[in-house]
Amino acid sequence: MFRNLIALRPPIITLCAILAFAGLPCATIGQAVPGVAGELPTLAPVLERVTPAVVNISVVSETPGASNPLYNDPYFRRFFDLPHAPPPQQRMSAGSGVIVDAAKGHVLTNHHVVANARTITVTLKDGQRLRAELVGSDQAADIALLKVKRRNLVA
Repeated sequence: MFRNLIALRPPIITLCAILAFAGLPCATIGQAVPGVAGELPTLAPVLERVTPAVVNISVVSETPGASNPLYNDPYFRRFFDLPHAPPPQQRMSAGSGVIVDAAKGHVLTNHHVVANARTITVTLKDGQRLRAELVGSDQAADIALLKVKRRNLVA
């Protein structure tokens, strides 16, 4: 019984594709939608309006040092005078965010970008660097809210 269903799979997929494209209006296929003055629309005006709200986020965090099984051997540790645990290592990462409330200085980004952050720096489109603090984050939704102190932000 399953062999019959497997054998019918390619014709069924082809039929579904034909039915999906049959509903498209034939007059608009292959034609560009004209803009206001009869020219092709571009994304540039939208980007000029939106990009000032997009920011770069630089994060410095500390991660536990690399664990080596030899650190667990008391003789090896005593002979080489090693600490019980390797020192933490500094990690730098970057991400992006968007200014969602210019009046309050709120910046929305991903949780994984700012997780375990020691310092967070937000770089605006004009190149200005601002220190940010974490207001809150949700690991399950992978979302975080930052706050920067600056007037005249663009959202």
